[in-house]
Amino acid sequence: MLARMDPSRKRAIRLTVALSVAVLLAAALVYVSFNSGRDELTAAQLLAKAQPGGQYILAGTVQDGSVQHVGQTLHFRVLAPNRKTSVPVSYTGVVPDPFAEGRAVMVNVTDHSGSFVGQQNSLSTKCPSKYQAASGAKAS
Repeated sequence: MLARMDPSRKRAIRLTVALSVAVLLAAALVYVSFNSGRDELTAAQLLAKAQPGGQYILAGTVQDGSVQHVGQTLHFRVLAPNRKTSVPVSYTGVVPDPFAEGRAVMVNVTDHSGSFVGQQNSLSTKCPSKYQAASGAKAS
């Protein structure tokens, strides 16, 4: 004869299984979110790391005097924070309204043997932080 399981025990087992599944899903989500991100690279870091065909996220400042439009292609150089190293970028796609020389930008690029081609519609400008100290101002 088969014995019937106590209803409170059934609920406890269901709760344990549901919580175990939730914990496993949460752990998988955290793992994927941390491992799927790519780091932003400066111009100097990109030049040191780049390999033909590699895809990277380039972040920096648009070099003064470097912006040129040739047909549908936008050519510009991105400066590293040290302002000594820059990388040439060729880009086609939507150009954000705030894009200008001296503006901080971020663009996904592919290395084509030392020339960097921006992935279409990946160019974005970074807003300057209102919390940064003004040039020459003393931080308190």
